[in-house]
Amino acid sequence: MSRRAPQDPQLDGTDLKILAALSRDGRLTNAALAAQVGVAESTCAYRVRALRASGVITAIHAHIDTAALGRPLHAIIRVRLGGHNRDPVHTLFDRLVETPGVLTVFHVSGDDDFLVHAAVATPQDLRDLILERITVHPGVRQTQTQLVFEARTGVGVLPPSPALEARKTTRPTR
Repeated sequence: MSRRAPQDPQLDGTDLKILAALSRDGRLTNAALAAQVGVAESTCAYRVRALRASGVITAIHAHIDTAALGRPLHAIIRVRLGGHNRDPVHTLFDRLVETPGVLTVFHVSGDDDFLVHAAVATPQDLRDLILERITVHPGVRQTQTQLVFEARTGVGVLPPSPALEARKTTRPTR
């Protein structure tokens, strides 16, 4: 997946509020979004279009429970390559992201070259994914697999919402 840099976005407080609201709930209607942000619907629609056109908003996703789809087992597969020639690296990257069960692929620096986040139904499916889809690539020298016990989503890069900050300050102390 190729990411282009945003076209020099000049984000103000209204843009940041729109981004924060959409990151919490991407299904908001324009009317609901405008009401949350405190701007006219036409202004909100214009701002969202501009954020998309500039590349700041690249997509809006649904978070899917993979266990509900019969894939409860998550793993991070560390992949090390034997060489780092451009074409084989890009070919492997393309194959990894097209592999059923693969959720995210990171091309990274350090000892490993790729981190592959996958969701599978069984340990045997995980073994098959590694042996039949990853280690068969001629450039792969080694893999190491880690099972994921639990995952949590971080707060992201946007400033916290005022409602979240209010909840933090009103928590009872022990």
